[in-house]
Amino acid sequence: MGETHWELPPFDVTELAPRASAVCVLVPVVNEGDRLLAQLERMRAAAPDLDVLLADGGSEDGSTAPDRLAALGVSALLRMHGGPALSAQLRMGMAWALDRGYEGLITIDGNGKDGVEAIPRFAAALADGFDYVQGSRYVPGGEAVNTPWDRHLGVRLLHAPVLSAAAGFRFTDTTNGFRAFSARLLRDDRVRPFRAVFHTYNLHYYLTVRAPRLGFRVTELPVRRAYPEAGATPSKIAGWGARVRLLGQLFGAATGRYDP
Repeated sequence: MGETHWELPPFDVTELAPRASAVCVLVPVVNEGDRLLAQLERMRAAAPDLDVLLADGGSEDGSTAPDRLAALGVSALLRMHGGPALSAQLRMGMAWALDRGYEGLITIDGNGKDGVEAIPRFAAALADGFDYVQGSRYVPGGEAVNTPWDRHLGVRLLHAPVLSAAAGFRFTDTTNGFRAFSARLLRDDRVRPFRAVFHTYNLHYYLTVRAPRLGFRVTELPVRRAYPEAGATPSKIAGWGARVRLLGQLFGAATGRYDP
């Protein structure tokens, strides 16, 4: 499948409907439960004309059962072998989307935090010729609801400034997974996102820097990101060890460690 130099994790595909749109929505998930199912309902109402692909890192909670997904309008389920890893799931989903003929794709987390009503605006930005679109809760029109204080400070004071300086483009919300990418960007041999070095979160960081540095058209769009008022924070980043590793990936992307 795909280009000969693409390095992809092993995975299975269950196609639930034929391709019906030029752009698709790619949702990386693992054990999101009812949050995912409710989000898919909202997505179907907000963007009924866009195909939805699920990049599953190995859910075991029944939320990605094909019959349930088909009833919610999902076009394809990609199930990665070997356990969850965000960048590997994205490599899998992006490569399969390009192989299926999509001209661009929109990524959005599957944990119910994001305002899916913004999806059509991302599709419109791709149609207008943008290659990389970053969703931001911090630009005019965006909303940051119940954001944990440590995440808010980490993004505003460290993450976004570091990647902005490296990219030569002012980003405001660089941990936000609500993004869009053109096929032109992902296929460019100066980018080469389909490499095994991208496993956890570093693919997001790398593309944030690489796209503007190569002169691709980049923009930010306002989005809503809401954390629950009570209970556990929906996140796969747990513990200080994970955060230290992410800092290493952040500075790796900023210093060109992942450039081909």
